Amino acid sequence: MAIVVKNTNYNGEVLERILTLASTGNELVDKGLIMVIPGVEKKISLPRIKTGKMLQKRKEDPAKTDSKGDFNYDEKSLDPEDFMAFTMFNPRTFEHVWRKWQPKGNLVFAELPPEGQNALLEELSKRVQFELGWHYVNGEFVKDGTDEQLMNGILTQAAKDTDCIVVQSTETTMIGKLKAVRKAIPNAVRNNPNLCIIMSIADFDKYDDELTERENKNASETEVNRKRYKGIPIETIADWPEDVIVATLCSPSADGNLFAAVNLQDDEDVIQIDKWSNASELYFFKLLMKADTNIAFGEEFIVLDTRENPKFVVAG
Repeated sequence: MAIVVKNTNYNGEVLERILTLASTGNELVDKGLIMVIPGVEKKISLPRIKTGKMLQKRKEDPAKTDSKGDFNYDEKSLDPEDFMAFTMFNPRTFEHVWRKWQPKGNLVFAELPPEGQNALLEELSKRVQFELGWHYVNGEFVKDGTDEQLMNGILTQAAKDTDCIVVQSTETTMIGKLKAVRKAIPNAVRNNPNLCIIMSIADFDKYDDELTERENKNASETEVNRKRYKGIPIETIADWPEDVIVATLCSPSADGNLFAAVNLQDDEDVIQIDKWSNASELYFFKLLMKADTNIAFGEEFIVLDTRENPKFVVAG
């Protein structure tokens, strides 16, 4: 049973801080590129409806055989996987953090006020936030795998979708690669205001250098070029792998193509800060959470993967 995080604190700012971390602890969310659905305990579906061509010549008395165009319904799902944060520490190590809230006499950890709790959570959240960002992009879930295989990230899920538009190109320059990606974007998506290109910071640096080297057309060496290509905004993600360029619809609402589901398990042990044992000076911190990601439509996910061992390959 948690000692510190309980009663008003349990339902108040401490729990709120962790919930915020779970749903916004990465650049995809911070930059508004993905829709996060909170409170998903088991599974949630992403319904999809596709239709065929329907227009045809006018007929005075259409028959059943003249019916044209079908409604094809299918679903993709978000299945949050369980994982946790667990660490042990000696409260004496952190005395400087909560010194102004420390009770007189011996430090009684159970009496640590919310301000002290949040100070400690702030330190832990810095590391958890960094790790979550990587998993949201590159994570791969393996049931009995390692601590690096906690959940499926966006690129892992997209690589399984055979409807994704995989671009083939022998271009070596970033301008050439972006030209190939833009050419592969379907016309129906090209003018969508949510269309965005995602790439690594290293790849944008290459693109920026190429633009700077073009005389009298772009920014000088003292400035950074605009993050756009032919009017399409470019977003850089720290954990995005180099040599992977994706064009897709990005939005924090349902009109985008990237989705995530998160949930903090709502039992009494969701956040535990407690003594390791009665005779020990050590305490432990334990956080239980769930998360998963997916894309809605593969045909709206255009990707160029020029890595030495690409995950996205053309079928057949």
